[in-house]
Amino acid sequence: MATIKIQQVRSIIRCPKVQKQTMEALGLHKMNAVVEHEATPAILGMVEKVKHLVKVID
Repeated sequence: MATIKIQQVRSIIRCPKVQKQTMEALGLHKMNAVVEHEATPAILGMVEKVKHLVKVID
């Protein structure tokens, strides 16, 4: 399966708790952090929920 790289580009300080938990589940804790995940429907759904905070890198 394909992999995607996700980079955190905005702070989660003023975000709702659910979005903070989603970022934690993705493994993103600090600004400009990059994580790599399999492109499963669950991961893509989490990225969609916090798309204003992250950037998908090719």
